[in-house]
Amino acid sequence: MAIRVLVVDDSSFFRRRVSEILEQDPLLTVVDTAANGQEAVEKARSVRPDVITMDIEMPVMNGIAAVRAIMQATPTPVLMFSSLTHEGAQATLDALDAGAMDFLPKRFEDIARSKEEAILQLQQRVKAIARRRAVVPPRVSASPGRPLSALAGERSRPLHTAAPTTPAPAVPGLERRSLPRRSGKSYQLLAIGTSTGGPVALQKVLTLLPANFPHPIVLIQHMPGTFTTAFAARLDGLCQIRVKEAQDGDQLRPGHAYLAPGGKQMMFEGRPGAARLRIIEGNDKVNYKPCVDITFASAAKTYGGKVLAVVLTGMGADGREGARLLKDQGASVWAQDEESCVVYGMPQAVAKAGIATESLPLPLIGEAIINEMGH
Repeated sequence: MAIRVLVVDDSSFFRRRVSEILEQDPLLTVVDTAANGQEAVEKARSVRPDVITMDIEMPVMNGIAAVRAIMQATPTPVLMFSSLTHEGAQATLDALDAGAMDFLPKRFEDIARSKEEAILQLQQRVKAIARRRAVVPPRVSASPGRPLSALAGERSRPLHTAAPTTPAPAVPGLERRSLPRRSGKSYQLLAIGTSTGGPVALQKVLTLLPANFPHPIVLIQHMPGTFTTAFAARLDGLCQIRVKEAQDGDQLRPGHAYLAPGGKQMMFEGRPGAARLRIIEGNDKVNYKPCVDITFASAAKTYGGKVLAVVLTGMGADGREGARLLKDQGASVWAQDEESCVVYGMPQAVAKAGIATESLPLPLIGEAIINEMGH
């Protein structure tokens, strides 16, 4: 049966363009359109689509407020369309906090090298998130010193007052799951790779780590260059550890996380304990910029087996070959389990190849990392 999509945008041209692209796939059908967030909320209730594509900047009610209202009334997977600007990045991160599952740039040429590739990416993203159950974010109440603005007309929250609002999907039997037994291995680096669903997953994991976490952390999230600066700043405001967008020459320090900049590749040079980051321009022959495989492979060369690598939710198989190299050196490799992923692609690739030693639900991963590495 075809996946039923509601297309929301205040531009009639863009609504028509997105609808035409989606209708090219026999597995997708556009059941209705809406011109603003209020219409989207009403039609989500009446039409009951499987997926909603949503603009951010709209009259009457913007996309962030609409996502929040939809998640409370009729939870539905939402794909946001965003501008590749700093303001667009902040707004998109707010939409993901509100419950949206994924995002794409409104300028399709920014995500692909050809028109055909861009069309395929949009169709694949819609189909991928349609398979997952939307999750209702809890309501966030103001805390002393951290006021929250009224939600109805809110465009975006200031960076350092954001709060993690979207939990991982409910995991059946989680209350019966126990942490993996500590391996006793010696570590010098935590490396985490992710894509679709990653911003919320990373937030969930990193906010659990203590300020005195004893090792440096590297983060590889598939994300445009204009987004990684804002995302690193947001994580830094939420976490006890320090988080920054990685820069060429950064010396790796315990309790600090370094987010690979979008559009570039992150590697290591030097020796463990005194290693520095190398940030290089992305090669057009590599599909992902940043690429998990490249960073993991470089970690294997520099740190050998003294790495815990974690592969979180995401489309595709990026990270599998880098994780294989790490495991060959004696490193530990964990994957997020299927039930808690937005898209079980990257973790599945690692698990099916027999590389992952643990397959863990998202709510347990942060605590499991502390248990394994925090001694």
